[in-house]
Amino acid sequence: MFAAERRQLILEMVRANGAVSLRELARVVQTSEVTVRRDVRALEAEGLLDRRHGGAVLPGGFARESGFPQKSHLSTAEKTAIADLAAGFVEEGEAIVVGAGTTTQELARRLARVPGLTVVTNSLLVAQALAHANRVEVVMTGGTLRGSNYALVGSGAEQSLQGLRVSRAFLSGSGLTAERGLSTSNMLSASVDRALVQAAAEVVVLADHTKLGTDTMFQTVPTDVITRLVTDEPPGHDDRAATELQALADQGVQIAVAGGPGAGAGQPAPEVVAADRRGPRRDVPLPGQRRNLAPGGGGSGPQLRTAAPMAEPPGGRVADLAPRRR
Repeated sequence: MFAAERRQLILEMVRANGAVSLRELARVVQTSEVTVRRDVRALEAEGLLDRRHGGAVLPGGFARESGFPQKSHLSTAEKTAIADLAAGFVEEGEAIVVGAGTTTQELARRLARVPGLTVVTNSLLVAQALAHANRVEVVMTGGTLRGSNYALVGSGAEQSLQGLRVSRAFLSGSGLTAERGLSTSNMLSASVDRALVQAAAEVVVLADHTKLGTDTMFQTVPTDVITRLVTDEPPGHDDRAATELQALADQGVQIAVAGGPGAGAGQPAPEVVAADRRGPRRDVPLPGQRRNLAPGGGGSGPQLRTAAPMAEPPGGRVADLAPRRR
């Protein structure tokens, strides 16, 4: 394929999907990531797209949201590795919330094997993945169906979450930065995600490396509310992704990396990067009445389960990525 043909195809993929990783571009145009990176630089110089950590997005600073058909074919290997690792943080008998997204859908498929689990979700895809799990109870929110990502949104979804208390929330989004936290391109989705966060004692974000450093319009979870990030191993040349991970660790976010060195075929090798919190485990500072909802603490909503300290996944190891001293 000639350079002009490659660049035209790259441009069409970015326009269709909003954001595409270098790995995916290289796979589609059947060339190396080095060549694709050179093509992306050339297209950026012409003002046709913007480079991001390990990928390319539409020009203009904020990536727009892709529909489910496009998202489902992006970074599939990374999403699988992230879901495998994230499932190791879920314990038997827990009550959790799982937000909408293709990565959380992958997580749900693995949660079907966890006995006694209660999953609250606004995602039809998550509910479908758990529909035939005999030992998992699925609780769906109300709301209006948003067809682009098969999620229930609006005031009905938010009201159905009021008074709810679960141990953890597993959320995805369109972008993640240390400065703003998790964000998405749709206002209704952002509002429901914030309601999901209010229901949980701990927040776990699932985001592949292409979302690191990407900023979108509506903030869903501020950085200081994120307990843990589960992500994949960034390419060795992606210094900016490593910088973003360090910045997140500096903010107190625990980083769990799937697919690191030593990963076998089909089996991620989890690497857990623990931020130095300089003291006991952080009490997640969510607004409102959340701290008064422990069993016997006078909360008005259902007491499903309080958060136990988050255990490391099987086979995980702790790496040294503590906040930098200033």
